[in-house]
Amino acid sequence: MSSGEHMIQRLEGRENVQKLMHLYGPSREMAEKQQRRYAALIRRHEELFGDRGEIALISAPGRTEIGGNHTDHNNGRVLAAAVNLDALSAVTPREDLKVRFFSEGYPAIEMDLEDLSIHPEEQGTTRALIRGVAAGMQDAGYRIGGFDAAVTSTVAGGSGLSSSAALEVMLTGVLDALYNRFDMPYILRAQISQQAENMYFGKPSGLLDQMASAAGGLVTVDFQDTKKPKVRALQYDFAKKGYALVVVATGGSHADLTPHYAAIPAEMKATAALFGQDTLRGVTEAQLLAKAGEIRAKAGDRALMRAIHFVTENDRVPEQVKMLEEGRMKDFLQLIIDSGRSSFMYLQNVYAPGTDQSLSLALCMAESLLKGRGAWRIHGGGFAGTTLNFVPLEMTGEFVETMNSAFGAGACTVLNIRPEGVAWLRG
Repeated sequence: MSSGEHMIQRLEGRENVQKLMHLYGPSREMAEKQQRRYAALIRRHEELFGDRGEIALISAPGRTEIGGNHTDHNNGRVLAAAVNLDALSAVTPREDLKVRFFSEGYPAIEMDLEDLSIHPEEQGTTRALIRGVAAGMQDAGYRIGGFDAAVTSTVAGGSGLSSSAALEVMLTGVLDALYNRFDMPYILRAQISQQAENMYFGKPSGLLDQMASAAGGLVTVDFQDTKKPKVRALQYDFAKKGYALVVVATGGSHADLTPHYAAIPAEMKATAALFGQDTLRGVTEAQLLAKAGEIRAKAGDRALMRAIHFVTENDRVPEQVKMLEEGRMKDFLQLIIDSGRSSFMYLQNVYAPGTDQSLSLALCMAESLLKGRGAWRIHGGGFAGTTLNFVPLEMTGEFVETMNSAFGAGACTVLNIRPEGVAWLRG
């Protein structure tokens, strides 16, 4: 019997079953589904690379953004949670610095970590993220090495649940497990992952996605000092309060949208510069209104509206946290709706000119279905991707059926909050 088959047998052990239920949901059915998924990936690794001995199974979750839409990149506050969808790898170490990376549904990657410099031609590729994470870990004093990996992910690209952050954070876990002590602080995991996405992948994201994936659970994060962000865990079970978190993937494409994403932080920072600052953190709504004429002339109308969104959204996050802690669910849901309206009207990240308006339609339908009962908002970066909806448990079936009929079978995903960030499942 191969090492992989021995490992598959051990997945049925009590400790591993409990671990899977902890990561993916409390039902035995969910654990069995994940056992089959893990077993298939172990067998795929052996098919690709042969019997290489003990295989490390490293998982990192996607994330849902609950509050703080486009605030992180201007040193703002967020409310976010890791979810029970993940990037999962079966990996073994190598004696050299070569990487063989086989991700389900994508072309195989073979590369060498001897060269950790930025390669402009790799921007927008998984190859760039692998190189960037390895470079960040080495710069932080961690050992790196080559590895053979079979990878699968339930965080679909373009789903708005941050497949890139899940992959980046997973890669920190791979190198940490294979060549270090698997004890890297989660804030450092997030920072290394963001650096890889910004500098190597070429996407100017904030730190929200990576922080939520690395930290796990429901967290509120204050990025006023990005080198030492303040992270606070929250204990809250939406299901026990009678609500399901449902994301709706509308099918819009993220292709060619990077300039639209990049314009948001750029316009916010252009406005901040008129106050002698690098970011908008600390600028008040009254200050923006008092300087409205100058901002319009030098940065533009949209820049001013986006700045007003940042200030009001940043103030809204601690109010959302307060409502959860005080058990004021009705007021919390209204704040979610207010956040979504601000994103649609002032941040203007629901659709880009010349693109489809599937997200607009999803928000319109959610309002019709949930008004007075739940809440709805844009989810994540916007322009394409998903909406986030707080749906009363008793009408989840109706909501999912209606949305799937409009946007296609499987458009809706009912999420559980995952209590742990990067996980290493050991035999």
